[in-house]
Amino acid sequence: MTTRLNFGTAADAVQLVRPVDKLAVGLGPAIPGEFMHRLDDRDDWTDLTVFGALLTDLYGVFLKPGVTYRSGFFGPAERFLRDSGANIEFVPADFRRFGPIVEALAPRIMAVAAAPPDADGNMSLSLHAGATVTELHRCGADPDRVLIVEVSEKFPNTMGLPPEHPHSLHVSEATLVFESDRAPFVIGDPEPTEVEARIADFASRYVTDGCTLQTGIGGVPSLVARILADGPGGDYGIHSEMFTTGLMHLHRSGKVTNRKGVFDGMSVTTFAAGTEELYAWLDGNSDVRFLPVEVVNSPELIAANSRIVTINGALVVDLAGQVIADTIAGRQFSGIGGHEDFVAGAGLELEDRSLVCLPSTATVGDQVVSRITPGTVGGSIVSTPRHQVDVIITEHGVAELFGRTIRERARALVAIADPQFRDELAERAEVWPAE
Repeated sequence: MTTRLNFGTAADAVQLVRPVDKLAVGLGPAIPGEFMHRLDDRDDWTDLTVFGALLTDLYGVFLKPGVTYRSGFFGPAERFLRDSGANIEFVPADFRRFGPIVEALAPRIMAVAAAPPDADGNMSLSLHAGATVTELHRCGADPDRVLIVEVSEKFPNTMGLPPEHPHSLHVSEATLVFESDRAPFVIGDPEPTEVEARIADFASRYVTDGCTLQTGIGGVPSLVARILADGPGGDYGIHSEMFTTGLMHLHRSGKVTNRKGVFDGMSVTTFAAGTEELYAWLDGNSDVRFLPVEVVNSPELIAANSRIVTINGALVVDLAGQVIADTIAGRQFSGIGGHEDFVAGAGLELEDRSLVCLPSTATVGDQVVSRITPGTVGGSIVSTPRHQVDVIITEHGVAELFGRTIRERARALVAIADPQFRDELAERAEVWPAE
């Protein structure tokens, strides 16, 4: 049985981890940064397995002998660690399946970042209400397990939807609570490229008055939110796995009413990532509610929203409409996340639309290649199957795939490819599918 220490230091927290142990942390902003960095102070790891996703920093512990990292979503840090020789493996799963995976792993220790406790001892889970919340509570209720909570004044106090989704832990659930001065990681809001601006212009035309909006990460979704904020429309709703700086600007424009038929009067999300301005705006803001990913990413619940439009990215789309969004030539680049959920959910109602956006070309070395391809190439793995895909957008236009035949889809995709590749693609489209 583990002794409950309640309050202590980062050094105390690190000593709770055994040389042979299993540890789980949440995705991105849920990662307790000071705790993870302090693990690097030890060299006695024999068999430490860590499950997490989308690291927000380079943690030296993952380069130590005896440490294995199992990741559900790669970001720049995961790619750097992999290329540096870390023992890191990708666990294929969409975001909703992180919860069952952690439950099956049954880690003895769970660790999470949170806002400081309020007067009643409740610690807001701040920027993340993802798939580990149920397991955090389960861990806190088990005297043989360890729950570590790192709190920082720099993490905003955000809200859930109590009593079912309180979006908080109580100090009594934790084995150890310690304070740090770590701030959430920041994603800047850079100026869009000319290509991104053209894609966003096409995408924004699908969002009419009264639509509900979901946006993924990247320049195009953020720019669409900006276009809507500055435009004449309004009465929008927000139901998005990720809450971004762009969605904050849309709120501030006064155009978000959230009369969407599901969770009326509030924007719902499962995690937030963006600028310091966004985090300050979210602090104590009851207009945005953080709910577990199994709620936010449920395709049926997504479809229940009024006229939802989902906007996500991709790396490659082939002439069949298959979307490759997380691998490059078979090598893990990012993760599955909620991509398929929001493409699928928006396909269950005729009035809903799902937009997948990508530039028409990429530069590999000194060679320009088409992102619209005859088929999957180089061992790339399909993220979202063709039968769920609705609309593909590049800077050259829009391909409406819903309800079209195989050859019609291929022709539509050829029309939005870069002009230098269209003749070759058109030849393939006319004999599609391959004999």
